[in-house]
Amino acid sequence: MGFKMKDLDQQILKFEYDKNFKNEDFYISKSNQAVFDILERWPKGEKNFLNISGEKFSGKTHLVSIFIKKFKGIKLEANSFSEIYLKDIKIHQNIVLENLNEDINEKLIYTLFNIIEQENKYLIVTSLKPIVNLNFQLTDLKSRTKNFLLQNIDKPDDELIYALILKNLSDRQISLDKKLIDYIIKRIDRSYGKIFDFIYKIDQMSLKKKKSINFELIRNTLEE
Repeated sequence: MGFKMKDLDQQILKFEYDKNFKNEDFYISKSNQAVFDILERWPKGEKNFLNISGEKFSGKTHLVSIFIKKFKGIKLEANSFSEIYLKDIKIHQNIVLENLNEDINEKLIYTLFNIIEQENKYLIVTSLKPIVNLNFQLTDLKSRTKNFLLQNIDKPDDELIYALILKNLSDRQISLDKKLIDYIIKRIDRSYGKIFDFIYKIDQMSLKKKKSINFELIRNTLEE
């Protein structure tokens, strides 16, 4: 599952712009290696509760979608989680709850955690920040967060930024010289959101100006 820099040039030719979250599309670097390794072996020998945290666009959904396909299970959204899903959980061994935050039904989430523990199921929760740092009002829920194995996706390193830029431009049928990509890497904020925002903006600017991407276009986009 996943690939590294030596596979990138070959893989990039196969990419299509979709959200099927294929495991061969997931790029591994130092930024996400630890999380990737945990999911490769989890839940064997680990806790029943796993929290994957990381900023928006860091690959949390991609990772857990691969896990669900591999081990079968159900993936739910925290903001729309309701009592009706508690029945669905009964028939699944592996459950993923995405985008947990402080604006949720705390009693319901606490009930979910109890079911996981009592029936020896496995739960992965994704969030922007570690679950132990979420400011829940329900004391029992806050206490249960201590049962989680915590894994955070770090800010992207140069290798991952290169892969993200190359892949996402390839999704749009755009090829860039390595010198241009190196120029971007040295100047762009180390944020997944900023990277995806930059790719969208430079694609739009290139189409609007009807010209290929060059140093001037990159500078103007980075300065916006």
